[in-house]
Amino acid sequence: MSKSADSAKHTPMMQQYLALKANHPDTLLFYRMGDFYELFMEDAEKAARLLDITLTTRGQSAGVPVKMAGVPFHSLEPYLARLVKMGESAVICEQIGDPATSKGPVERAVSRIVTPGTLTDAALIDDRQDVWLLALVVQRTTAGMARLNLANGEFILLEVPVEQIPATLERIRPAEILHPESWTPGAATAAACTRQADWHFDIDSARRLLCEQFAVASLAGFGAEGLKPAIGAAGALLQYAQATQSGKLPHLRGLTVEMEAAYLGLDLATRRNLELTETLRGQPSPTLFSLLDNCITGMGTRLLRHTLHHPLRDRTLPAARHAAVAALLDNYGELAAAVRKALRGMADLERIAGRIALRNARPRDLSSLRESLLRLPELRAPLAGTVAPLLAQYTTALTTPDNALDLLSRAIASEPGAQVRDGGVIAAGFDPELDELRAINDNCGTFLIDLEMRERERTGIASLKVEFNRVHGFYIEVTHANTDKVPDDYRRRQTLKNAERYITPELKAFEDKALSAQERALAREKMLYEGILDALLPAVPDFLTIARAVAGLDLLAGFAETARQRNWCQPQFSEEICVHIEGGRHPVVENELAHQAESFIANDCQLQELRRLLLITGPNMGGKSTYMRQVALIALLAHIGSFVPATQCVLGPLDRIFTRIGASDDLASGRSTFMVEMTEAATILHHATPQSLVLMDEIGRGTSTFDGMALAFAILRQLIEKNRSLTLFATHYFELTRLAHEYPELANVHLGAVEHNDRIVFMHAVEEGPANQSYGIQVAALAGIPASVVRAARKQLREFEQRAVFDPHQPDLFAAPLSTIDSAPEERAPHPVLKELAALDPDTLTPRAALEALYALKTKLAAA
Repeated sequence: MSKSADSAKHTPMMQQYLALKANHPDTLLFYRMGDFYELFMEDAEKAARLLDITLTTRGQSAGVPVKMAGVPFHSLEPYLARLVKMGESAVICEQIGDPATSKGPVERAVSRIVTPGTLTDAALIDDRQDVWLLALVVQRTTAGMARLNLANGEFILLEVPVEQIPATLERIRPAEILHPESWTPGAATAAACTRQADWHFDIDSARRLLCEQFAVASLAGFGAEGLKPAIGAAGALLQYAQATQSGKLPHLRGLTVEMEAAYLGLDLATRRNLELTETLRGQPSPTLFSLLDNCITGMGTRLLRHTLHHPLRDRTLPAARHAAVAALLDNYGELAAAVRKALRGMADLERIAGRIALRNARPRDLSSLRESLLRLPELRAPLAGTVAPLLAQYTTALTTPDNALDLLSRAIASEPGAQVRDGGVIAAGFDPELDELRAINDNCGTFLIDLEMRERERTGIASLKVEFNRVHGFYIEVTHANTDKVPDDYRRRQTLKNAERYITPELKAFEDKALSAQERALAREKMLYEGILDALLPAVPDFLTIARAVAGLDLLAGFAETARQRNWCQPQFSEEICVHIEGGRHPVVENELAHQAESFIANDCQLQELRRLLLITGPNMGGKSTYMRQVALIALLAHIGSFVPATQCVLGPLDRIFTRIGASDDLASGRSTFMVEMTEAATILHHATPQSLVLMDEIGRGTSTFDGMALAFAILRQLIEKNRSLTLFATHYFELTRLAHEYPELANVHLGAVEHNDRIVFMHAVEEGPANQSYGIQVAALAGIPASVVRAARKQLREFEQRAVFDPHQPDLFAAPLSTIDSAPEERAPHPVLKELAALDPDTLTPRAALEALYALKTKLAAA
């Protein structure tokens, strides 16, 4: 139906609905009608399809049957959760008028707008992940971003070059992205994308709006005065958040300007290759996050996830965390165990504080808040006297807000009802008027029995009854035989066949109170509850401070528990260029092998000023990629403040970690596997510095042998001569190993294997020097390649090797071309023994015949 249809053609109710819908044309509108939330017309069709609910019709409007679908009001949240997971938004319209007094449709108004990026309700969001609403606008070559976490009021601004948009979105993982209508995010993202009119991103308007929100004259105090596109994004973000939350954002009290250079740089490929929070297949485990996440609280888990994607370049905080973890591990981890025990049962204070600020906290949020505040002394006790500065800082932050705790203890019932509308939320004794209303409702039966006994005694009528029914209310019933004994203050209410029913002034007064007592009690509870939320609002910053301290302690205690269980060591930071790792292990692979009762082979890694590049050779499946990844993960773990899987670790300054490991087609962008490989390599060569850690695996394998080897050779030279990065470079091109003679900064290492009876055993140990072969055919056999194909490959390999029998290495493809050689070597006739050897077919010989042939050949070779 057209939005501009003449409203006179519609029923009054549909006129009201269409007026509300006109303000939210692109959002599903849930319209409260009695015990249901109904959706109409196009919304009904869409909701029926998405939620698998029944589509019906209800009467007609403008002569057309009105399509309708609905959900019960008490089960709305699960349906909203499903919609949000699909990236949809919803508008909730409640009845605000009184049906008893309304003439025509009951007045309704929008109570909340639910979008993927503005969720705060515990039933709709994962307590293990932050929900970020992000606004993004591009001006020329700069992208301005602003992101908001409504749960805790974090409001962060950032400006990055346009080419860094994908990596930044991968780091932040927003739930919803706002962008101008004139621009669409090009990067693939799982976030819901919401278009906004371009004028929402106007910088001058945004600056005024932000100053008004924070009650300041300028944004200079936040360090944001020099920003432009980020300010425009922040203005659009604030308008959107205010609209969804009815303009109430009291816990947004400032801005933080984030500098990309504050973090150890991880580009999009690196985050995925290292499998920080999801595997390469998009699974949540096994990942570094799933391994480390032994946090007790949702706040700690969210901080861990954030920390993994934001390793710090400045090593002050990571070093403080290392010292705190070491303190927690003293006396076999007794302090860590005590902290973790005290954290059990701690509620999600961060999100409860956010809901209080937004005035949508539920009764059980407040009771959980009260119980958590009561547990703070238990959490502070084991930390008393700690010498670790970070632990002492958190202990100070755990100061109990006594006024808030006193109010919660007096006002909220020990086990409150789930919803204010159901009653049973306010504690007895908090409000005398509420207590009286409850007493009337609770003691109604007692009053009637007492009145009946008194009236029988006063009138002498033994059969007198005091009763109640829904039609006539309270009454005193007297049989016709006793009507002459009825006192003068009785007023006839109803005449029956065998009795008369009366009312007295006392009973009438009680009736007036009793019949409305429950309704007035619920109204009184709602008013008192809203007053409690108002009274708690000034304490929200205190609650958030406590929440941050609890999350920090949970993170550190989790680090300590991981280090204790897995025998990790405390890393050290150095001012010298180095990566010194002894006994390093890949944390995730080691854990997976432990499940299979297998041991992980630990390895060392030595990089320093005069040893900047390790050229790694060895067989497929030998462990080259695992070795490279473990070095990067150890460096990353150190920079988030965790202990690391090694026996010793010393790290010099690092600014970024780059990885070029594996590749796949990017068909959506029209890029082949090799194009993706070269794009990632180009990023490294353009941006890696002498303080960058670079991992490059099998460069050049996506093209011909000569092209690939030439590229690998040139890229390797560039990394050594220009970038001078700390590099792990894995390759099957053995010719590159000879560059160690040209560059003293390059060292050859290899992962060995042992071949026995055409089978291969991988040693997984890193040793100095180059490998002598790739064992590719043996690996192919392990993969299940048919035996006939393996035999054919071996035969072909022997032919290749015979061509170079006098050179034990593969041909040097970088040797001078034949045209530059003055004279070709004199052609030699093949040795007779070689002819006989080539004629033998080992697959057809018995063991005895093969041994005899071997002795015969050896005798002829000795006689030659």
